[in-house]
Amino acid sequence: MIRSALLRIVLVTGALGALACQTAYNNAYDQKYGELQQQQAEQRAMEESAHAEAQRYAAIVYFATGSATLDAAAQQQLRWFADKMGPYPQATFDVQGFADSTGSEVKNQVLSGERAQACANYLTSLGIAPARMQVNAFSTASPAASNATASGRKDNRRVEITVR
Repeated sequence: MIRSALLRIVLVTGALGALACQTAYNNAYDQKYGELQQQQAEQRAMEESAHAEAQRYAAIVYFATGSATLDAAAQQQLRWFADKMGPYPQATFDVQGFADSTGSEVKNQVLSGERAQACANYLTSLGIAPARMQVNAFSTASPAASNATASGRKDNRRVEITVR
């Protein structure tokens, strides 16, 4: 009888000790898990803040009629943009080419793609990874101004670079 009582005490004490160890382990685990979640939340907040800051910047490059050649002003604009993106290495961009209504739609589609690609290539030469850029050609879609005037057509021969 005494022996079985001692055995029960030993078993209960062992079970309580194991339970205490399990509880201590769970508490330590929960604490570490909470710390990691907090770090992830802080990291996400920093990334979101940096992304919002990067979205303040955009570039617009204009082209001569029928041309996809970057002039000095275009190169300067792209250098400025690349410089502004330096602190935001995770930022990705849309590089969207457009054309005025001069010429056929087929030619304008090709030309707007060549313009967008010329800008993307120049940004790549400045150290921007091609994987960060989504290059698209929109031809005469989404004109910035009326194609009825020379000034409006000039505004439509462009590439817009925006942070996604």
